[in-house]
Amino acid sequence: MNKWVLLEHKVYSANSLDIHYDFLVENEIDCLTWKLLKIPLSNQASVKIFKQANHRLIWLSREEHELSRNRGLVKRIDHGIFKNNSDKLNSECFRFILDGELLHGVFEISGNSCRLSKNN
Repeated sequence: MNKWVLLEHKVYSANSLDIHYDFLVENEIDCLTWKLLKIPLSNQASVKIFKQANHRLIWLSREEHELSRNRGLVKRIDHGIFKNNSDKLNSECFRFILDGELLHGVFEISGNSCRLSKNN
């Protein structure tokens, strides 16, 4: 059904709090997943993005979830339906049209960088 989600992931440790974001897109049996250190802003500079192991489909519907073994808290901050403008979902370059509140427009991933631009 082409669902996507942006999750805020808070990781607790003895004396610090690490916050990053997980971007997931539905890929039939699971979700392609990337880690972002910050959210890209429309028509601004590219930000770093890192491919992660695919995640389970359940993450598309969770709004908030405490992770096992005290690994932190995950909270959905944006979601929607995407249109794939890439040749396939198994390459190094992706182009999605997103319909979210934070991520709205053309979301391009190329290697380890991503950019959000207006959908013309």
